[in-house]
Amino acid sequence: MQTYDSSIKEIIYSEEVIRKRVEEIGKQITKDYNGEELVVVGVLRGSIVFVADLIRHIDLPVVLDTVALSSYYNGTDSSGKVKINKDLESSITGKNVLIVEDIADRGVTLTFLSEMLQVRKAKSIKICTLLNKPSRRTTEVQLDYIGFDIEDNFVVGYGLDFAQKYRNYPHIGILKEEMYKE
Repeated sequence: MQTYDSSIKEIIYSEEVIRKRVEEIGKQITKDYNGEELVVVGVLRGSIVFVADLIRHIDLPVVLDTVALSSYYNGTDSSGKVKINKDLESSITGKNVLIVEDIADRGVTLTFLSEMLQVRKAKSIKICTLLNKPSRRTTEVQLDYIGFDIEDNFVVGYGLDFAQKYRNYPHIGILKEEMYKE
């Protein structure tokens, strides 16, 4: 990933540290659901790398579905309004649902999605996020599984992007400010 290394101010989580933490979360989810089927709902596109790795560490019957929601529109700050670009393809009525998100920032998107899924009568809804930025929270949201708490920096890699780039960077790093500020 030599191409991206010059754009990264600092790597905060290496590929190995991420891999270990994802495995730990998967084992905890397996324990918590105790053999019950789980519908994993990945929030596209940022969570796709995390979801793919996470479900391989969940030793339960898993149904995978995705939603695409947008609130950033290629910027670095949320617009505060959530738009559904792709809805679930399967019913979640009476099922355990685990929402998997790349980053819990303001909490607006996760609150919107949780409320949308509650209306659909899921048996249970829990939220798993790779990264949590509590300092930016404007809407209270219950996070059940957290990979890492981070400071208020603009991060990329491991699925997280800036203008759809950096998703394939294997680490999570702070993007240099000159890369996104004009």
